[in-house]
Formats: sequence, C-alpha cells, structure tokens
Amino acid sequence: MCLSQDIVFPPGDIYSDELPLESELHLRQLLLLIRCLELWWDDRQDFYVFGNLTIYYSPRQLKSEFFRGPDVFVVLGTERKTRKSWVVWEEDGKYPNVIIELLSDSTAKIDRGLKKQIYQDTFRTPEYFWFDPNSLEFQGFRLMAGEYQALQPDPQGWLWSQQLELYLGIHQRQLRLFSRQGQLIPTPEEWAESAQQQLEVAQQQLETAQQQAEAAQQQMENERLQKERFAAKLRELGVDLETL
Repeated sequence: MCLSQDIVFPPGDIYSDELPLESELHLRQLLLLIRCLELWWDDRQDFYVFGNLTIYYSPRQLKSEFFRGPDVFVVLGTERKTRKSWVVWEEDGKYPNVIIELLSDSTAKIDRGLKKQIYQDTFRTPEYFWFDPNSLEFQGFRLMAGEYQALQPDPQGWLWSQQLELYLGIHQRQLRLFSRQGQLIPTPEEWAESAQQQLEVAQQQLETAQQQAEAAQQQMENERLQKERFAAKLRELGVDLETL
C-alpha cells in the first residue's frame, strides 16, 4: 500500500474507544467465540482475535464518527500479542480476515448496512457474519468480485468459513465453531471437563483391567490348589502319581 509522503500518521499506540456491549448475552457470546478460537489454535502464533476493540484505519482521522470496532474480528498472518487497539498503519496495512457482529435493537441497522458496506468496500474483509443472540438470526457473506455474496447454509444450518477453516453454527442458542468433521470446538471449561471425563474413563478401564487380572490370578491359584488337593487325595488312596 503506497501512501503519500505528506501524510502525518497519528501515533500508533492508541487505546480502544468502544461503547459497552448491549447485554450479558452479547458479552458471553463475544467471549465464547474468542476463547474457543484461541484454545483451538493454541499452538499457533500467527493470528489475532479479539472483540469490541476499535480498528483505526484512517491516517487522516483517528475514527469515523459513523464507525466503531467489530464485536469479534480475526486477523491472520500477524503476531499473536495483546494490543490496546488495532491500528492498520501499524500492522502492515492488515485488515480483519473475518468479522462477526452481534446484532441488537440499537445496532442491527448499522451492522446490516453501513458496517457491511465499510467491511466490503474499505476493509475488503473476506468474510462477514452476523448473529443475534436473542432472535438467533444468523447470516454470513463472502467477498466475491468485490461484493459480499450471501453464504448458503449446509443441512445443519452451518456456514463454512474458508478463512478460519471452520464451520459457524447455532448450538444451544449460541453461535459456536465446529471443525471440518463436525466436532464442536470446546471452550476451555468444556475441554477441561472432557479431559476429566476421559481421565475418569481411563482410570475406570485401568481398574477394570486390574480387577480382571486379579480375578485371573485368583482363578489360577484356585486351580493350583485344586490340583494339589486332588494329588494329595490320590496319594492317600495309594496311587503312584509317577506311573500315571
């Protein structure tokens, strides 16, 4: 991206300037998506995911009065680190690869209209999704030939994200992420609970194997004692075991 030499860039160390989220549902949904993706990509250091964070994208003005930061956004091919805000001119000109907006009564019109237009025409964000935590309205778009085209859901109602290489779909009234194979991407708590359950199953299997081994050992011991008693009885009867 070539910028005129006479442009004076604002400082890059700018704090986010976002309004509080609409409701508890919105906050929980935002955190859910962020935490699940961070856990799923725990071994990766080449992405940034966060939400309700200002994206500063114009060197001539810090923030358009008509635009605030996305509820959730993902940038690929960048450094995984904490930030005060996302400042495009300090991030090699990178814009989000994926944006998810959480609709509410006060933001739905802007999310479906002005923001969608900004993400399409200015950000050129490859994929844009929106979800209403109350009504469960869910829709996604992919940038094709410079314009957003609506994504078609699969039979389960899920939408495939080429950027994330994951599905997005509604599960128990929440927007969740799913693997290509249909596996629910867990939260840290769900992962810990699953790991604990797997550990308990493994322990139960070990205990069962030990019990079976002890039972087999006891059976062998019983058979040995039975043979000794039988041999002793034969000797009492004067039977020479050496000749048998």
